[in-house]
Amino acid sequence: MADRDNKGPRKVTSFDVARVAGVSRAAVSRAFTPDASVSPKTREKVYQAAKELGYRVNYLARSLTNKRSDLVGLVAAGLDNPFRTMQIEHLARVLIARNFRPILLPTSKEADTSTVIGQLLHYAVSGVIVTSDAPPTEICEQCAAEGVPIVLINKGDDIPFVDRIISDDRMAGHLAATHLIESGASAPAVMAAPAISYTARRRSEAFMTTCRQAGLEPRMIELKINDYRSGYDAAADLLSLGIDGLFCANDYMACGVIDSVMKGLGREDQPPFRIVGHDDIPQAGWSAYDLTTIRQPCDLQAEQTVDLLMSRMAEPDMTARVEFTPVTLIKRRTA
Repeated sequence: MADRDNKGPRKVTSFDVARVAGVSRAAVSRAFTPDASVSPKTREKVYQAAKELGYRVNYLARSLTNKRSDLVGLVAAGLDNPFRTMQIEHLARVLIARNFRPILLPTSKEADTSTVIGQLLHYAVSGVIVTSDAPPTEICEQCAAEGVPIVLINKGDDIPFVDRIISDDRMAGHLAATHLIESGASAPAVMAAPAISYTARRRSEAFMTTCRQAGLEPRMIELKINDYRSGYDAAADLLSLGIDGLFCANDYMACGVIDSVMKGLGREDQPPFRIVGHDDIPQAGWSAYDLTTIRQPCDLQAEQTVDLLMSRMAEPDMTARVEFTPVTLIKRRTA
């Protein structure tokens, strides 16, 4: 008896659920399979029995049988940026609503994205969404060969069988420049790290082009990283440059600029020059920043991404597709 007690309680199985619910084992399986054919009455009986018994579906075990799990890998870097966490949250919510289960693998500039995706393949994932650096072509081809679709978000690489969702960065740069000029800026500048970021590069180029078309010669303030600290540190030299309008490649950086130039000033004081950011993170609307920005709609972007992922699952041999996410100017106090 003691030995039996040491083993703990027996694990509840689907056969136990079938017995209590008075249905077949196959009916239990269908009840926990999205879109499977099962009557509402049977499904309710199965759910009630499972609740009483404390039964949980082992999705990883099921994936060994089906050769594919309901897991979708989310590969992301820069999670200190509020926009990235907001983006991941929306992607996770949409995946769950579509009966997938997101698995997050944080990465970094130093990490090899192909290694991270290779790890995901061991979990028999149904797909991979990448919001960090685009993986090498070889790993994408390997995923395609194994029937695992990949969708890249805001990445420039054109890879066979790999779909992309791209925010309309050229429109964003145009909107920022136009708004600053119409607000009275005659010495505009853009702050970004274009060498490491496809989106920052496109936004900066569009901003510079629009300014030049208006007869102005904008300054390019080039950083190494598009983050808060870089914006804060670079802001120290902005006043000496004589600029009167600044477009930051993202809100995270713009918040650093504002905190730096407003140091020692009152809450009601205006920044010494007009500032426009990008992303519309929650902090942009805080009274401490009240930042004019370009909204990149994470909710729509997430829907577009999962739509592409699911259609690629259904038709893996389609040519690579690119869809753009529209952007909107959000006017606040800084410009």
